[in-house]
This record gives sequence, structure tokens and C-alpha cells, in this order.
Amino acid sequence: MELTSVVVIPARDEERTIAACLEALAAQTVPAGSFETVIVLDGCVDETERVAVEAADRLGLRLRLLIGPGTGAGPARRTGMDTAAQRLLEVGRDDGLIACTDADSQPAPDWLARQLDHLRHGERVIAGLIELDESSAAALPADVLRRREREAAARLARVRERDPTAAHHHFAGASLGVTVATYLDVGGLEPVDALEDAAFEARLRAHKIGILRAADVRVRTSARSSGRARRGLAVDIAVSTWCARRRYRAGEFPIQRLLEAKDTATVTVIVPTKECAATIAAVLDDTVAPLARAGLVDDVVVIDAASADGTADVARAAGALVLQQNDVLADHGPAQGKGDAMWRAVHATGGEIVCFLDGDTSDPDSRHLQGLLGPLLLDPCVSLVKGAFERPLLVGDTDMPNEGGRVTELMARPLLNLHEPLLAGFSQPLAGEFAARRELLESIPFPAGYGVEIAILIDALRACGLEALAECDLGTRHNRHQPLRALGEMAYAVLAAVERRLGGRASFVGDRYLRPWSDCSVAHVNVEERPPLRSLGEPADPDGVLAVCDL
Repeated sequence: MELTSVVVIPARDEERTIAACLEALAAQTVPAGSFETVIVLDGCVDETERVAVEAADRLGLRLRLLIGPGTGAGPARRTGMDTAAQRLLEVGRDDGLIACTDADSQPAPDWLARQLDHLRHGERVIAGLIELDESSAAALPADVLRRREREAAARLARVRERDPTAAHHHFAGASLGVTVATYLDVGGLEPVDALEDAAFEARLRAHKIGILRAADVRVRTSARSSGRARRGLAVDIAVSTWCARRRYRAGEFPIQRLLEAKDTATVTVIVPTKECAATIAAVLDDTVAPLARAGLVDDVVVIDAASADGTADVARAAGALVLQQNDVLADHGPAQGKGDAMWRAVHATGGEIVCFLDGDTSDPDSRHLQGLLGPLLLDPCVSLVKGAFERPLLVGDTDMPNEGGRVTELMARPLLNLHEPLLAGFSQPLAGEFAARRELLESIPFPAGYGVEIAILIDALRACGLEALAECDLGTRHNRHQPLRALGEMAYAVLAAVERRLGGRASFVGDRYLRPWSDCSVAHVNVEERPPLRSLGEPADPDGVLAVCDL
């Protein structure tokens, strides 16, 4: 039987799905001997290889196993497609078909036949229609499915601006076919660790090679939210599902409901301050005191940075325990910034749930604190809750909507979209108002400076998973704003915190930040990190553990 096609499947820990994929290939309407299947085992630690071999033997498939580089779906797919090209060239078929799918996908019975028909009619690249598996899609929230429909329509409109004949918007590794000659002409698949299909599409366009988006080439794929690739369909579904399930509004959590859920849990509120004498009393009186009097908050600690404006005295008069940041864990030297102060305050307190509030808020409200505590008290699966709010920029007497949070929009959110896309749904990743379980906070490092909030968010994702993270809309907040040029150093600290978490991709992070507008002077941005408190092996400060709350 003449070889006309090679099917490439990258697989990482797919023992549960690979057999169904191979069964779908065995059901193809083309002769069984006319195609071969290449599975690239990419860092598998489960039984994918055994399951695949047993299934291929049972189904009579011609199967070849390769060991992938273990660096992501892109390099694995490239390894398989290169091998497929070589195999087809060996039999003199530079017009042969390299057909890709994924291990969690099931091609329709005529999947290969339809692609070969299109090649015979002069097409060189075929992008198939990808449909979600009905059973797994049924488990998704309705909002997620509606959002996907809207996004699909928008993507199709963009595709049709270039190709009015496109039957759908898909161009994905789950169903991608290309002739050997075309694959080699464009230099193969770019071995990026994720979104390799999008990179390949861009490469084809650069070479002015048309893509047939064919509605008769069909694949059903899993609607799972725990895919193996760092980006792609599974990540999109995970983020959409998270938005539907883990976004809250402060009004959902009346005090009585929280009291009924509190049981024996203890709650600590920590307020880091630096020159906040004008606002700290209202924060304590209006945000914290109502919940303390109701018995929802057990202790309140203001951790102060030696404020010269009397912040400590004002906070003490309002009933909070006041600690000077340099006095806590003094053996570690003077505190180096906000994150360092937060780290020391966690050590000096004992509540099972710890909530951080800003001390410079000019419009405090107890509902803000209720919104942060609510998901943690009501759902034991939640480990961290970030506050989200509108931040207007005050210019003179004018509020400019959506103009605050400049570092968030210009640095933090783009970084997360690029490097940690599972966190892209957080609207305020740099929010200083958040709550978390103590066991989480004591298990992760704290950047000493302004990188602390984004670092905690990333580390919480890696420690607990996306489903354990939540965000609560607290309404509108008015905080102090810094001049634009001062934000560069803050943004650098955020960038440094993310760089440290990129593993082997990151280089050494230095603390030098050049200010070209001031005779090229150098600012030293604090990018140090404090180790997980659990690693210190020291008990918490007994004077600060669940101190009597006098609010």
C-alpha cells in the first residue's frame, strides 16, 4: 500500500485520552496502510506510551514513537513533523500529507480523506474545523460557552478580512494539514514552547501561501481546562471558567452570612502604612471597626514605616496594635520596602486568614473588607482573594475614569498575558488589598518592594492552582497617585519579580535603574526577596499573635 500521509500527535501525560484518539484514526475511511502515525512522547511520566502501544496493536495502526525534547508542545510537534517529512520523502512523496492532531482530539472518520481530496485540488495547507466535545462542553458554565461564541464570531470576521472564503476561524494543531514540500519551503514549524500553530500561520502568510479553512475537515476536541500546553484552548477555557466562577462582588457578603460561616476561623487584618496620618483613622473606623465589633475580625495590626506625620499615634488612638516594621524580625536588618513590611507583619500575627488593606484610601467602607473575606470564609477551596476596583485619576478637582492603575495596565497585565496567561483574567493583579490563608502566605517568598503583589499572585497559582484564586469587585477606590516618572521604578520592581519566576528563561535581576532625564543618575530599586516564613523555623512574635482588638 502506497504511503500518502503521516499523522503527528504530540503527547504529554495523555494516558486517559490517547486511546480514543488512536481509535478515531483507526476508523479513517482511507486504507489503513496508506498512513502512519507518529506520537511524540514529550516528557511523559504516566502510562501514555504503554496505552498507545497497546491501542495501536489492537487497532492495527502503523505507529512510531519518538521522544520529544520535553520543552513544550511546539518543539514536540516540530520533532514529529520533521520526522513525518523525512518519512514521506523516503518514499518519494514530497506531495504527501503531514497531518497534525492532538492527543485529546478525535478526528472525524473522513478527516484524512477530505484533506487528501483538497490536496488533489491544488491546496497546500488545510486548517480543519475544531468542535468541542459535547460531553465535556456541557460541564462548562453557560457564560463560558456564550463568550466562546462571541469570540469565535469576532475571530471569523478578522479572518474573512484576509480570506472572504474562509468557512471558519480555526488554525490549530488539533487539525492542521500541510504538504511536505510546503512544510520544507517555509522552514518547518517554529519550535516555540506554545502557540506554535499561530507562529506557523504567520510564517505561511509571510511566504504568501494560502490556507484553506475547510468545514468538511472536522475534529472534536476536549473542552478540558487543564491542558498540557502553556497557552491555547485549555488555557482559554480555564480563564473563561474562572471568570464565571471565581469573580465576586462585595455586596454578596453581608456580615451575618460571614459570621455564620466563620465558625472557629481567626481573622487578622494588616495595614501597611507610610505617612498615612490623614487617612488611617477612617480606614480603621469605617472599614475594620464594624467587622471587629461584630466579631468577624479578631485582630488588627498597623505595620508602620517610621512615619514622620504621626501615623502610628493616630492608628493607636483608633484601637489598632501598631508595630514598627524595623522592630519585627530585627535580626534580618531594616525593612526594605512594603513587601518586607507585609512579610514581617504576617510573622507577627496569628490569624488563619490574613487580610491586607491599604492605609491611604480616602473612601473606606466595611464592604471592601467583607468582599475580601467572603470567598475565603464561605469556600474552603479558595486560598487567595484579590480586590478589584475602579481607580479614577484625580486631576485637580476632576476624576478621570479608568486612568488610575497605570503600572497595572502598562506592565503587570501585559506580563501576565505573555508569561502567566492563566492569570490574565485578574483585572487588578497589583491590588494591595487582598486576603489569603496563612498557610499559603507562610509557604511563599515575599519580594521586599513593589513586586510583592504580583509575586504572591503567581506563586499562589503555582502552589494552589487557578481554581483556588478569586477576585472580588470592591467598587471604586481613591488612593494616592505617584508622578509618571516615579512609576518606572515601580514597574521595574514588578518586572523583576516576574523575571525571577520565569525559571531558566530569566537572567540575573539587578537593582540599577537609570534615570536619563536627571543627568543619567542611577536609582537602586529594591528587588530582594524574603524567604518563606516557614523556612525560618521561628515562632511568630507572641506579642502580635491575635492581639486584643480595641476598635
